Amino acid sequence: MKIDYETRYMDGMAFEMTLDGHHKLIMDADDKVGGLDRGPRPKQLLISALTGCTGMDVVSILQKMKVAFDSFTIEAQTELTEEHPKTYSRIHLVYAFTGKDLEASLAKIEKAVNLSQDRYCGVSALLDQVVDITYEIKLN
Repeated sequence: MKIDYETRYMDGMAFEMTLDGHHKLIMDADDKVGGLDRGPRPKQLLISALTGCTGMDVVSILQKMKVAFDSFTIEAQTELTEEHPKTYSRIHLVYAFTGKDLEASLAKIEKAVNLSQDRYCGVSALLDQVVDITYEIKLN
């Protein structure tokens, strides 16, 4: 499958990316380095892609398992290297669920998260080759 993207320089430090020919996304830097803070930074988008990818997997799997929850968030705790190029040295994901009787569904929730991380999430599979990704599940 071939997918084309286009990223166009705007001004300052800003770039506009066009996805699939119609979704637009602006990336920018903060004013300390010449940007105007009009959008997220590229590394932030990488973490966003990771949490979005695994989150969509988990929701899809839990829906098929008929596991109901009230809310679901994924917190990414990251560490960057000190030297350039600054890359992520660690990514820890916290899958947090709220809802009634989630303890009874814990095994299914664990299975959904594990399937996402080990089989389905392409972003996680790619990043896991170069950075240690760990995760945990919290039920509230």
